[in-house]
Amino acid sequence: MVAQAESGDALQQGEVVAPAEEHAAEGEHAAPADAHGATDTHASTEAHSEVFPPFDPASFGGQLLWLAITFAALYFLMSRVALPRIGSILETRRTRIEGDLKEAERLRQETEKAAAAYEAALAEARKNAHGIAEETRAGIKADIDGRRADVEATLAKRVSEAEARIQADKDAALANVGSIAAETAQALVAKISGTVTAAEARAAVAAVSKE
Repeated sequence: MVAQAESGDALQQGEVVAPAEEHAAEGEHAAPADAHGATDTHASTEAHSEVFPPFDPASFGGQLLWLAITFAALYFLMSRVALPRIGSILETRRTRIEGDLKEAERLRQETEKAAAAYEAALAEARKNAHGIAEETRAGIKADIDGRRADVEATLAKRVSEAEARIQADKDAALANVGSIAAETAQALVAKISGTVTAAEARAAVAAVSKE
């Protein structure tokens, strides 16, 4: 009976050992399966992580949010900082250009006025110069005419005086010629025919001179 009991215990132990070995074998088979599953999960995770983040549909929501925030910040900066500065610069430039144009127009008008005044002054100067020339010419002509008249009067006086002197000299010469002729005739008659008076000789010479 003791032997039967021992054999029965041995059978029971063998039965217990057999299931344990089966469980150990199943565990050995299960371990590679778990390892394979972990490898597949890791591979899928690596494949999933290899997608470029901006093209990952899972990150579209965050990207849109940051895009909206960035756009709002840029719009705020442009509307509050950049655009006012640009507008101020453009307004300053426009004001300066308008001022330059107004100044150029003013200078153009002043130049035209100065040119017109210069032309008027030049025309007046020409007119005055012509008048002065005419007055000078008239004065010179009057002076020349006056001097000519004085010279002509002086010459006429001198000619008249010369003619008077010539006439006096002529009369004196004729008078002398008459007396000389009378004396000559008296001498000739006296030699030819005899005595003759001086009065008779002068009367004879005067009669001959009149002829």
